[in-house]
Amino acid sequence: MTTPEHPMIPVSKRWPAAALFAALFNAGPLQAAAVLENDYVLVSRDDAPCAQGSTPGCAERVIVAMGEIQLRFGKVLRAMRRGEVAVFKAGESYRSPTGGAFFEVAIKPNHPPVKSPAEIIPPAKNTIVYEGERFFIYEERLAPGDTRERHSHSQRVEIRINQGPLLRQIIDGKDAPQEPPSVVNFREPIIHSVTNVGDMPLWNFILEFRPAGRAGPSAK
Repeated sequence: MTTPEHPMIPVSKRWPAAALFAALFNAGPLQAAAVLENDYVLVSRDDAPCAQGSTPGCAERVIVAMGEIQLRFGKVLRAMRRGEVAVFKAGESYRSPTGGAFFEVAIKPNHPPVKSPAEIIPPAKNTIVYEGERFFIYEERLAPGDTRERHSHSQRVEIRINQGPLLRQIIDGKDAPQEPPSVVNFREPIIHSVTNVGDMPLWNFILEFRPAGRAGPSAK
């Protein structure tokens, strides 16, 4: 079957393209840019769909530099290097970064209650870079051969600045299966110990949600 508008292209051959276009159109600008999305966050790579503070569905946002970038907000132009972060409160605006790779992590304004493990054990050897009411951010670092003893985490976003360290996790006294590499992850609550058994330093960006009623970070 053909149509007068496109006599040589069967309708059945054009349906998949039309359906794909409709799906992208209905997804909207936020979902189209997402590399990770759930009820808590929207993470976009090399795009900033939540740059305008008035964008629906976007509360606090974090820019994570994965290379050398330029970030403009108001009259400020900030040069950022790999691993550096910039945090914006709900309602604040900025321009999409230029010059290199980055992630935008947008917190959703009405996300579900934060899940935490039954026992809170602060992890050692991390560096806090930001503390807020609903979440805190830290650099998770671990040298080759080093161990972070038994500790806990609440729900959190993980972005691997160094992609490749080989980690051994002990959960409930047992070795956990090795995970396939992924740059961006959303982690559920856990109590574990971690050893870097590879030859590359661990370097992660971690945005960990703060459970209601619990003050202070869970990292040192």
